Amino acid sequence: MQISVTFRHMEPSSTLKVYVEQKLERLGKLFYRDVEANVVLSVEKHRHRAEIWVKGDKTTFNCTEEKEDMYQAIDLVADKIQRQVKKYKSKLHDRKSGRDARASASTQTSKKM
Repeated sequence: MQISVTFRHMEPSSTLKVYVEQKLERLGKLFYRDVEANVVLSVEKHRHRAEIWVKGDKTTFNCTEEKEDMYQAIDLVADKIQRQVKKYKSKLHDRKSGRDARASASTQTSKKM
């Protein structure tokens, strides 16, 4: 998993970068191929903003969160993006299993007639 962290309007911090990488490593397990994650951490007045773009398996996920603490923003945005990916993967799985179930049901009804 390739993770790039960009800091806007704040000093780059290695601790924040390591924290983001630890949070996003879990996402790599949900994809079949290599994943690219772009993270933007910014500060505007008193708001700390974390944005994540994840590209993998021919799809793109995007999520943004604002809080008064950067670590809270990172936690929330990482949880949101993980929920999005899991929901997408479950939809794909249901869709594929639904096709097989419909195909087998139609062949069974045709055999009964």
